[in-house]
Amino acid sequence: MQKERIVFIDYIRVIACFLVMLVHASENFYGADSSGLAGNMSMLANEQNRFWVAFYDGGVARTCVPLFMIVSAFLLVPLQPGVSMGQFYRRRFKRILPPMIAFMLIYTFLPLAWGAMTWEQSMHDLSMLPFNFPSMAGHLWFMYPLISLYLIIPVVSPWLERASARDERIFLGIFALSTLIPWIQRLFVPEIWGQCFWNRYDALWYCSGYLGYLVLAHYIRVHLDWSRSKRLRVGSLCFVIGAAFTAWSFWFRGVPGQLIETPLLEWSWEFCTPNVVLATFGAFVLFTCIGQKEAPKWITGTSKLTFGMYLMHLLFLAPISGMIIAGDPANPLLPVWLAIPVIAVLSFICCAITTKLLSLIPGSKWVIG
Repeated sequence: MQKERIVFIDYIRVIACFLVMLVHASENFYGADSSGLAGNMSMLANEQNRFWVAFYDGGVARTCVPLFMIVSAFLLVPLQPGVSMGQFYRRRFKRILPPMIAFMLIYTFLPLAWGAMTWEQSMHDLSMLPFNFPSMAGHLWFMYPLISLYLIIPVVSPWLERASARDERIFLGIFALSTLIPWIQRLFVPEIWGQCFWNRYDALWYCSGYLGYLVLAHYIRVHLDWSRSKRLRVGSLCFVIGAAFTAWSFWFRGVPGQLIETPLLEWSWEFCTPNVVLATFGAFVLFTCIGQKEAPKWITGTSKLTFGMYLMHLLFLAPISGMIIAGDPANPLLPVWLAIPVIAVLSFICCAITTKLLSLIPGSKWVIG
C-alpha cells in the first residue's frame, strides 16, 4: 500500500535539491581550490562575484541542508506505534547506506576515467573510506549528520510524544542559544563554556546541532496552529531577515582580490547559526502554506529522485561549471548573475534525467535510493 504523499514536502525536496546545486555552482566563483569548490582558502575575483555569490549562496540557497533535515524529522518523528529502535534503524539505514557506499566508491574511482585524479589519490581515498568521505565528494559530509539524526530519533521520540508545547519551546530556546556558539568562536574566543583541548563538549553540546531542527519540525507539525495568513506573514518575515543577514555576512567579509580563510569568509554560513535557523524556519512555514491536494506529476516524480540526484550532482556540476567559467571566474562565458543559476539548472536537469533512467533498472534502489 502506497503512503499518501504530503504535497508541500514534495515541493521542499525538489527545491532544496536544486538549492544544493545552486550553492555548489556559487562556490566556483570564490573557491581558491583547484577543484573550483570552496576549500580552506577563498578568493573573490571582483565586486560582481562578491555580490552574486552572497546573494545566491547565502541569501537564496543557504537553507537547503536544514530543509532536508526538517523534512526527515517531520516525516519520521515520533516513531510509528510498535516500531522498535532496531526496526527503525534497519529501515532507514537499508535505504541510505547502500547508495552512500556506492557513490563513495564512484567518487573514489570514476574521476580516474577523465584524469581528474591520480591512482595514488584514489588509493588514498579508498583507504580513508571507513573514516570519511572521498576527497572529490565533499558534499557527502551531509550523510554523516543525517545518520546521526537517524540514530537519535528513537531516543528522543518517547519524550516528544509526551512533551507539551511549552516543554518543546524551552528546548528550542536552549537550542537557539546554542546557535550563538559559532559566532562567539569565530568573532571572540575559540573555546567556550567548558571547551578546551581535552574537552570538546561545551555546556550546550547535547542541546545543539541538528537535533534542534528535529524538535523544531515536531513542534511545527504538532503545536504550531497558526492560520495560513499568519504563516505567510511570519514565514516571509523570518526568511527575508535571516536570508538578508546571511547574504550580508559574506559580502561584509569578502574582499575581492585577497586570499581569505574560508571559515572567516563564511563566518555566519554554518547551518546552526541564528540567521540560518531563522531563514529555514521561515522557508518551511511558507512551504506549509501550499494548499494543493496533489502536486504536479513532475514535482512528485522528481521528489522521488532527489536522493540519487544529490548523490551524483557533482559528477555533472563540475564539468558544466568548467565549461561556463572556462578557467576565469572573473570573466565567465555568461555574466555571473546568470552563470550561477544556469550551472545549477543544467546540473539539475542532467541529474534528474540520469536518476530517472537509472531508476528503470532492476535493483537501482541500492545505488540511487
